[in-house]
Amino acid sequence: MEKYKKLIKDYVYENYKLMFREPKGILGHPYIVPGATYKESLWDWDSWLTNVALRQMFVKTGEASDFCNYEKGCVLNFLDNSRESGCTSPMLKPDRNRIDEAPEFSTNMHKPVLAQHAAFLIKSVPDDTDWFKPYIGKLDKFLKSYIKYQRHENGIFFWLDDSGIGVDNDPCTFYRPPKSSGSIFLNCMMYKEFLSMKYICEFYGEKELGEFYREQANELLKSVRELCWDEKDGFYYSVDLNLYPVDPESPMHCGCPRHWDSLIQRIGCWSGFLAMWSGIATEEQAKRMVEENLKDTKSFWAPYGVRTLSKYEKMYCVKASGNPSCWLGPIWGISNYLVFKGLVRYGFLDEAKELAEKTIRMFGKDIEKNGCMSEYYDPETGEGVFNQGFQNWNLLVLNMIAWLEGDTVVEEF
Repeated sequence: MEKYKKLIKDYVYENYKLMFREPKGILGHPYIVPGATYKESLWDWDSWLTNVALRQMFVKTGEASDFCNYEKGCVLNFLDNSRESGCTSPMLKPDRNRIDEAPEFSTNMHKPVLAQHAAFLIKSVPDDTDWFKPYIGKLDKFLKSYIKYQRHENGIFFWLDDSGIGVDNDPCTFYRPPKSSGSIFLNCMMYKEFLSMKYICEFYGEKELGEFYREQANELLKSVRELCWDEKDGFYYSVDLNLYPVDPESPMHCGCPRHWDSLIQRIGCWSGFLAMWSGIATEEQAKRMVEENLKDTKSFWAPYGVRTLSKYEKMYCVKASGNPSCWLGPIWGISNYLVFKGLVRYGFLDEAKELAEKTIRMFGKDIEKNGCMSEYYDPETGEGVFNQGFQNWNLLVLNMIAWLEGDTVVEEF
């Protein structure tokens, strides 16, 4: 374990600068890419979580001030290239803005992590906050466009289609009809996004707007607990919104029309554990999630971490693929990390320690054998499956190491 910790730290310190890019084209600010293999692409949740990992590294190196413009640029480039409606791209290149390639709100935009990224930076450097104040209005439009175009009447947020959803081929969304997937991933992220926006508004003295987002967070918390929690399985699931409207005049249905507005999708996806990361789960729910789901070695709990799809599922598959990348079972560094954070939050420290050590062993073996990290891994062998040279959120293993060693741990907002 100590050998792997050192290998990881040495690798990160030697290679992290490969992720920094200078202004170019429509990207007017310096920014961070997922790794050398991604060349010039700025991605939404990738840049946010990579930033969290870099801040952990800066605790030791003290170099944060040298790279603060790259951190800010990840947020500002997206907002500078957003539309008046609030529609914001999930990915930018110097010569490409993805939202220009389809009608507004016909395909998914930036995941709801933009306020989280901004709040993280504001909180991390409290003596340098003037840079974001002019952008509060744009961020407000971004979030309100989600509320207007991607929220069901039952309070649950849905994906517009199956592209750009983060967990690329999550069966709860992949190949499903537009606007039908009330994704637990999306709703957990949105809950944290509302809380982050509340913090930003209050920080800059926008109390009324902050109160609006506090109310939004509370309403969403209630909806997710009511509709996405499954008492039978002790787990949080995505929900299916693809239901015909109720026709009270229908001779076939009028005797007992449906009184439900969604159906639970009992598909074991790792993102259900985001209810712990986000704080949505109650204490009792978290206990059931860990004992009845996470620790089942035939389901999620694998030798090298958390399978991204339960091995019980017929869709389970570990293969090398890009566009979409495979989330049907392989171990990803980011899913290991976010589940780890949920375990720590709810006091499951033994399980958190075990998961952190599994992650360190997985990355350490890869660096020892191949000199780099991979995008995702085989759950049973720990071998890299795809895209050697990937860095990105894999660097969050530094935050796990710091927690194990009792050092200062940098937290996402």
